[in-house]
Amino acid sequence: MNLKERDDQYIAHTYKRFPVEIVSGKGSLVFDENGKRYIDMGSGIAVTSFGISDELWVKAVTDQLSRVQHTSNLYYTKPCVDLAQLLCEKTGMKKVFFSNSGAEANECAIKIAREYACQNLGEDYYKIITLKGSFHGRTITTLSATGQEHYHEKFRPMTPGFLHVEPGDTQGLRKLFETEKIAAVLIECIQGEGGVIELDPDFAKEAQEIAHGCGALLMVDEVQTGNGRTGTLYAYEGYGLSPDVVSTAKGLAGGLPLGATMMNEKVENVLGYGDHGSTFGGNPIAAAGAVSILERIDDAFLAQVRRKGELLKKAFASGSGIEAVSGRGLMIGIKTVKPAGEVVQKAMEKGVLCLTAKDKVRLLPALNIPEELLIEAAGIIREAAAL
Repeated sequence: MNLKERDDQYIAHTYKRFPVEIVSGKGSLVFDENGKRYIDMGSGIAVTSFGISDELWVKAVTDQLSRVQHTSNLYYTKPCVDLAQLLCEKTGMKKVFFSNSGAEANECAIKIAREYACQNLGEDYYKIITLKGSFHGRTITTLSATGQEHYHEKFRPMTPGFLHVEPGDTQGLRKLFETEKIAAVLIECIQGEGGVIELDPDFAKEAQEIAHGCGALLMVDEVQTGNGRTGTLYAYEGYGLSPDVVSTAKGLAGGLPLGATMMNEKVENVLGYGDHGSTFGGNPIAAAGAVSILERIDDAFLAQVRRKGELLKKAFASGSGIEAVSGRGLMIGIKTVKPAGEVVQKAMEKGVLCLTAKDKVRLLPALNIPEELLIEAAGIIREAAAL
């Protein structure tokens, strides 16, 4: 059997893979088993922040690998502490809990919200409001938090305690606070899996005001939007928000599994000994990789991300078969006349790998993608979308 046949026989059928075997790469170029070159405009779904085999990242990871690969959280390791300090210093947050994924980072956020509310509002304050169209993970609880009904259909009963409002529905949000006992509001500034939909900044600020006015927490899911993706270190900064809890993952460690839940001074001591834990969270190899990524995301670098994002938006602002463009920084959604899947397929045939999100073509290239590759890829995608 060839590789694809063995995949089909031995791996659970949860993924609809593209018919490409990626065997190597460098930066924003990857190559398949036949040596065909592709421009990577997906970066592993916003994960390989500095592309494939980035030299500084490889050195940081391999240096740590040669020292110790794992200790568990029973012992101290320098990369874990260095990363936590870096996150806090760059954001102003006070404490970090490390896990392995975005779903786990959101699970931690949910536990923080419930414990905080129990301590400060009462045991019956446990409900969390999220937005329709949101996506917060695939565990039963983070799936319950996700505001997309079709994700719930096969897995009922869902975890109780989650309420969903339409993005922008301030009146509906206020009504839930008047009629329900709310612990927190959890939002994405840009709904990635929901279709690269930007949250209205005024609504985001109103959600913060309402939550804080009622003693509840504002929590921001930065799993996909974080770590420089939208042109600020975290998307909430571009919205002028002051969240109590921030979850992130994906691009944080540049290709290794790592999630982080950041807490401000209001909630930094909510979790005590034994309240939460993770065997692999803060793994020294993943943390070392994350330090090498985060250290390089400074104001000058973020300005380049914003500039490249505007270049992409300009490239898709008009043209045959293109209806609209959304997103910030290097998180771009393109509404095409043709089905998004068809555009992605044609682009792949021409040597560009991109993604879909609902009815849009989604672009999440490496943050340091060279401008010439960005322009080449945009031209191919425009060709694929043209009528």
